[in-house]
Amino acid sequence: MKKIIVFLGIVLVFLVGYTGFNWLRQGEVKKVKKQPLVKPSSELATTELNLITLYDNYQSDPNLETGHGFSCLAKSKDQTILFDTGADSLTLLSNMEKLGINPQEIDIIVLSHIHSDHVDGLWGLLEKNKDVKVYLPASFPDSFREKIKSYGANYQDVKSSIQIKEGIYSTGELGTFIKEQALVVKTEKGLVVLTGCAHPGVVSMVRKAKEVGGDKIHLVMGGFHLGGTPDSEIEEIIKDLKQLGVDKVAPCHCSGDRARQLFQIRFGENYFENGVGKEINL
Repeated sequence: MKKIIVFLGIVLVFLVGYTGFNWLRQGEVKKVKKQPLVKPSSELATTELNLITLYDNYQSDPNLETGHGFSCLAKSKDQTILFDTGADSLTLLSNMEKLGINPQEIDIIVLSHIHSDHVDGLWGLLEKNKDVKVYLPASFPDSFREKIKSYGANYQDVKSSIQIKEGIYSTGELGTFIKEQALVVKTEKGLVVLTGCAHPGVVSMVRKAKEVGGDKIHLVMGGFHLGGTPDSEIEEIIKDLKQLGVDKVAPCHCSGDRARQLFQIRFGENYFENGVGKEINL
């Protein structure tokens, strides 16, 4: 009799767990439907794109300050987008001033993920320019949204892939424990993909960017999160990126010294030594 009761108890737990799982899954699907997958457009965001690394661990311009974090300005004729804001606004704004970049020129801010070395520079920037729209992963806490509103700025939650402007996309939230989005810009040379830390895996993020942008990958730039990764794994990642058609790379921030060395060897002249102050003109 006891065995029967135990068996029935196990069955009941399984059914409740299964039902609960499907309920959660249905709720998750409903959330995704609010932002359907974008259809790749043939329209380019720009024929010219200027990329400037404003905040990074590595240094390209000795006149600028380094810091553990990442921020990159993507500037075209029509839009100026800031991707991530580094770990503090003091360093970010100082580097911008030295480079002659006015914070009020920024139209859009895209935040890759919640980690402080990518978002904490936001607040000082909003003090200089509240007339921006901040695109942040939907997984960010409500307190973050409330703080954005307290500065008088607007925000947009991003769950699945969206078109921000013509030819400019977000991959949407990727990953499991750490949710992260990448920025995708469609140029006449192909797609430019900006990653903050690539916690979901740089290959997965590039693959999604290619699907969203519907074009070849010209450049992948940002943190690749490969510090301490064995050479064999880095070599596999490089191989996968080449198979995806990646033309050029500019790893920095959390990519790791050894990974940067291997990328430089494998990509040769198509490798950019990235760091704060590095400017890439497309």
